[in-house]
Amino acid sequence: MIFLRIFVSKFREDNIMKLFLLTIALLLAAFAGIAIKLWAKKDGKFAGTCASQSPFLNKEGESCSMCGKTPDQYAICNETGHSK
Repeated sequence: MIFLRIFVSKFREDNIMKLFLLTIALLLAAFAGIAIKLWAKKDGKFAGTCASQSPFLNKEGESCSMCGKTPDQYAICNETGHSK
């Protein structure tokens, strides 16, 4: 409660309202960007981005948890979740 009093005393109510509106606007822009990406993509899906196929994240060369292929076999993977 003390923190709230200090916060409110340092900022006037109009500044808090501006900050709140700016936060809401940025959140709406982020959601709109995701919605536009989904709408513009074929079949309305994100492309498969299996993290286990990334050489930066998978240094041990473990197989994919979705299809079971190793990173060197990923190029010939036709699993629907790995659509490109």
